[in-house]
Amino acid sequence: MKRKLGLILVTFLFSCNNMNQFNPPLAKRIPKILEKHGHTRIDDFYWLNERDNPEVIAYLKAENEYAEKVLSHTKKLQEQLYEEMKARIKEDDESVPFRLGNYYYYYRYEVGKEYPIHCRKKESLEGKEEILLDVNEIAKGHKYCVVTSLTVSTNENLLAFAVDTVGRRIFSIRFKNLRTGEILPYQIEHTTGNVVWANDNQTVFYTVQDKQTLRSYRVYRHILGSAPSEDVLVYEEQDDAFYVSVNKSKSRQYIFIISNATLSSEVRYFSADDPTSQPVLFHPREPEHEYAVYHYKDKFYIHTNWQAQNFRLMETSINNTDKSKWKEVIPHRKDTLLESVEIFENYLVLEERTRALSYFRVRRWEDSSEYYIPFNEQVYSISMGNNPEFQTDLFRFTYNSLTTPPSVYDYNMKTQTRELKKRLEILGGYNPEEYYAERLWATAPDGVQVPISLVYKKGTLLDGSAPLYLTGYGAYGISYDPYFSSARISLLNRGFIFAIAHVRGGQELGRQWYEDGKLFKKKNTFTDFIACAETLINKRYTSPAKLCINGGSAGGLLVGAVINMRPELFKACIADVPFVDVVTTMLDESIPLTTGEYDEWGNPNEKSYYEYMLSYSPYDNVRPQNYPHLLVNAALHDSQVQYWEPAKWVAKLRITKTDNNMLLLYTNMEAGHSGVSGRFAPLKEVAMEYAFLFEVLEIKE
Repeated sequence: MKRKLGLILVTFLFSCNNMNQFNPPLAKRIPKILEKHGHTRIDDFYWLNERDNPEVIAYLKAENEYAEKVLSHTKKLQEQLYEEMKARIKEDDESVPFRLGNYYYYYRYEVGKEYPIHCRKKESLEGKEEILLDVNEIAKGHKYCVVTSLTVSTNENLLAFAVDTVGRRIFSIRFKNLRTGEILPYQIEHTTGNVVWANDNQTVFYTVQDKQTLRSYRVYRHILGSAPSEDVLVYEEQDDAFYVSVNKSKSRQYIFIISNATLSSEVRYFSADDPTSQPVLFHPREPEHEYAVYHYKDKFYIHTNWQAQNFRLMETSINNTDKSKWKEVIPHRKDTLLESVEIFENYLVLEERTRALSYFRVRRWEDSSEYYIPFNEQVYSISMGNNPEFQTDLFRFTYNSLTTPPSVYDYNMKTQTRELKKRLEILGGYNPEEYYAERLWATAPDGVQVPISLVYKKGTLLDGSAPLYLTGYGAYGISYDPYFSSARISLLNRGFIFAIAHVRGGQELGRQWYEDGKLFKKKNTFTDFIACAETLINKRYTSPAKLCINGGSAGGLLVGAVINMRPELFKACIADVPFVDVVTTMLDESIPLTTGEYDEWGNPNEKSYYEYMLSYSPYDNVRPQNYPHLLVNAALHDSQVQYWEPAKWVAKLRITKTDNNMLLLYTNMEAGHSGVSGRFAPLKEVAMEYAFLFEVLEIKE
């Protein structure tokens, strides 16, 4: 039963003494008794999870109005920052083309437009441009639009693509006839957006999510032109800890159905030439065994952590995938994580990680000779690019660092030479020589060395007076690599130091780095971050009066936990879509991601996990004390961290904290977990965050 409007008390009264002071909105306290394992919690703001309750929407809007009023005097600064950041972006830009089949594919941007235009040219880059899809046209009439999974059929005449206009990552799959330019007059709705073509050019396979939990759990087969209601269920994942996806091998000969849990994998495959064939199980799932499968010629290659914590590469005949027949190609190394592989006719490229840096290792099939592609900076990040062809000596990759903009290279594996195909152009005279990046190490309470990557403008005083922006993540084995940001220049040019704390929970130092930052070791993530903050203070890069921190999603959990533990260390905190109500969320199996993440956080239905999670959950550990200035961002349509987690957290902090520091909640009512869509619109949110920091630190312009 929906509550009456009177359940929310929201007031906006101007102070007579200071026009910039306003009374914050106060959410009504409606005690909810939560009992588990004989323990009782009282949640006064549990009711905020009622997404369809008008009072909830009214409260979120009231918080938005409050945030806007508190920051109203920074509007001019926000506009200045937005224009400043936008001015660094080349509006009429395009990607480096890659060849697939008879065409070169690329996307480009036009002046004044938010979204890309996807194009191709036949046989030669001098050929006539063919527009595959203008996303600006798709986005018309929508406040939010994401287009993904653009996939061309084998005969190169048809395009499948997926569209989300809400932000909840629920996509409609559409089709375009590339010969006529017609977008077909029907679509497959309520999918994950994951879609691949069979080789008959008439059949696609796609995945759908459970409507309640949004878990991707079914694979369907669709024949072009038929009613989606007639689509055939090919596979259903029964285990609610697993998510299913579908993809096509680089050889284009096989379609893989992949079931993944946090720590386990299972793959099925069938011929892309025979879309009605029954999927064959590659290897049955096993606890803590993750594997991925690649195909080339008469072999399958397996990237696996079977008896190899940091993964190894194995091979087997396409005619016998039994694990007893797997043969080792690249052995396990205790000090090096094997992250991914790329297979070519004459070469194998391995992406490896050691000591918080990634490397490309190139190995020749013929004689097993090998070498590493050299990189010179202290801190950087690399990733494999589009490499759809087997019969080539060229390996494409992307390189960037805290000072070097994203750069696309073609590397000749035979001559061991590289060609820079494109470096992102930063307008306005950016000179990387004016900035300095370095790597520091902090000592955690248990003696472990934690890496910190940081960048600042040369000439910045390292006497404790500089403002410092420290961020981190530390979950799911996701490594937070040093990356370039043109928007960040607006901080660096104003004297900020930017730093990334590579805390445990990621995989920067190998698989053990991840293992030591989850489940019953999760608190290492928080104490690592605190150690990084203390190191930066002790080495006089900054001071507590100038130290600002940021984290998003699971990184929001990180900063939420550390400001409970050591609030005096930080001047300000920005928490983006923060996962802060850990216990309540992980006890609710109806919420997206919950059951699939027991291997990451633990299952609180077990008392030991419940007690441990309760000991660090940011929402449950809010207590009467001073907190840093706090800006919290949420998204109404977020499918990964539900909007009510940050909303409840802010509501509880309002009535509990003992300081007069700013506490702002801004909920994007039109977006999901990744924020607003488009190329320039996200900069407006960045401008608001920077203006918040400048206000706290009394930086005027």
